Amino acid sequence: MSKRKAFLPDWTEKIAPPDSWRSVFKWGAPDGFKHPSAHWYAMMKEEFGLSDADFSRKIREGLEPVVAPSKPALAKKHLDKLKELAGPESVSTDDYSRVKFSYGMTVDEALELRAQSPKTVADAVVHPRNKDDVQKIVAYCAAEKIPLYTYGAGSSVNYGVRTEKGGISLALGTHMNKVLSVNEQNQTAQVQPGMLGPAYEATLNDAPRFFSVKKRYTCGHFPQSFEFSSVGGWVAALGSGQASTYYGDACDILLSLEVVTPAGTIRTLSYPGTATGPKITDMFKGSEGAFGVITELTMKIFRYMPENRRYFGYMFPSWGAAVDCAREMVQGEFGLPAVFRISDAEETDRGLKLYGIPSVVDAGLIRMGHIPGKRCLCLGTCEGDEDYTALVSAKIKKLAKKNGATSLSGYASRKWEKTRFTEPYMREDLNDYGLIIDTLETGVTWDNIHRLHQGVRKVVKARPRTMCMTHASHFYPQGTNLYFIFMIRPENEAEYKDFQLRIVDAIVQNGGSISHHHGVGKMLAPWMETHLGTAQMDVLRALKKHFDPDNIMNPGGQMGLDLEPGRRRK
Repeated sequence: MSKRKAFLPDWTEKIAPPDSWRSVFKWGAPDGFKHPSAHWYAMMKEEFGLSDADFSRKIREGLEPVVAPSKPALAKKHLDKLKELAGPESVSTDDYSRVKFSYGMTVDEALELRAQSPKTVADAVVHPRNKDDVQKIVAYCAAEKIPLYTYGAGSSVNYGVRTEKGGISLALGTHMNKVLSVNEQNQTAQVQPGMLGPAYEATLNDAPRFFSVKKRYTCGHFPQSFEFSSVGGWVAALGSGQASTYYGDACDILLSLEVVTPAGTIRTLSYPGTATGPKITDMFKGSEGAFGVITELTMKIFRYMPENRRYFGYMFPSWGAAVDCAREMVQGEFGLPAVFRISDAEETDRGLKLYGIPSVVDAGLIRMGHIPGKRCLCLGTCEGDEDYTALVSAKIKKLAKKNGATSLSGYASRKWEKTRFTEPYMREDLNDYGLIIDTLETGVTWDNIHRLHQGVRKVVKARPRTMCMTHASHFYPQGTNLYFIFMIRPENEAEYKDFQLRIVDAIVQNGGSISHHHGVGKMLAPWMETHLGTAQMDVLRALKKHFDPDNIMNPGGQMGLDLEPGRRRK
């Protein structure tokens, strides 16, 4: 008699129709999928009190053709002029384009698109061919007071590309997506803002062939959105990559840039250091399209030496031990790893289930004092010169042992690296059955990390049947970040949104920043005044008034610059 096959949900494996709602809100490549494992499926059923029957029917997959909520409101004379400036083939007013280039990747936006009820969309999408087109378009929109939004790759998770006031979405990735030059003496690359991470990295890796230089290079910036985020977006949102502990955040890797603003074009200088007053370059880092459009960037690049990469993994007996080791590591002044991640107890235990850790391995960890509900996983890599990577990995091994950790070799880190960009693909599978997985992240100093971690988890776990997984993955001598991943099955969208607001409130009340590397956008804008204070916000508003006197650049609350007082969060 044959054994009955275990039930698994009908996870979607079909490519969504190219004009469908799902093709807009789906994360990543149209043919890219990653589904929850059998272990995770069992865990979700147990956690949320569900049965196989709850996974027998999907909730609105969004396979129908996109229909915009309104017709373009932009006058014909404006559309004709834009076609004249950028070429008729570069201006789109069809429903699909207007929706696609008005939406990012927040859970809220995905839910809106599933419900086929977008709140607001652009009147037209313009695909500039070059920076001259951008200059002409910005000048025309400034003269005619037409709202203008910058769209790089659309991976924003904070409503950063939401076209609140209609107008134009400027799609930079269509044509402005190339490395223009590599300067081997200065070790820099000049790149256009719409270039996606993989293309940028591949070009640098193969720089000898493309630019007749001697060495191969790496960009050093690998956010989880790497495959579907743009170089300009990294800088505009103050992003951090998974190897930031060694290479730095996007703001550290940028050397200079060119920005087209309604007040004119600014090109900053590429000196590695100057004493010529406040740095204008810094004013555009993290400006999120509110001051102007980035058209070129000069980025620092790094020697590509994958043959020297060393992998390591450790299991710590507690979160406190993992944090102590991380702080000692980053303050040790012996060098820094590229990737370094520590997961709290809940993320560790759920992660081990996700990857299906063998029971014999689990039993061995328990015998060594690494108890479920307390133990914490650490993953990492070292990069650079061979002697350097050997030194750093040896120092980290010594610190890990001092803090009670057991070595897991490099196996876990290698396995994580293979799937590090594909985890977000599971979001659609979960949403298909009414489950929501979302993230919020924050920056924190070492002396406040435990208060923040405990305070936020207290709020999240106060809600019954809620997962909360947390890790730190970007390290500095003065602190780190905390990345909270929460998973719930809400009754409706309003319940989810209220829960999200309470988590951000808890982050602020417990001394965290409102964002570490996701940027502010329009989602976190209500907390900006409380977080920075009026004096600092006045400085940002003064810059906004100078560069964009008529508020045409990304209006509607971006970074709280033009947010109505009644929408501010106390």
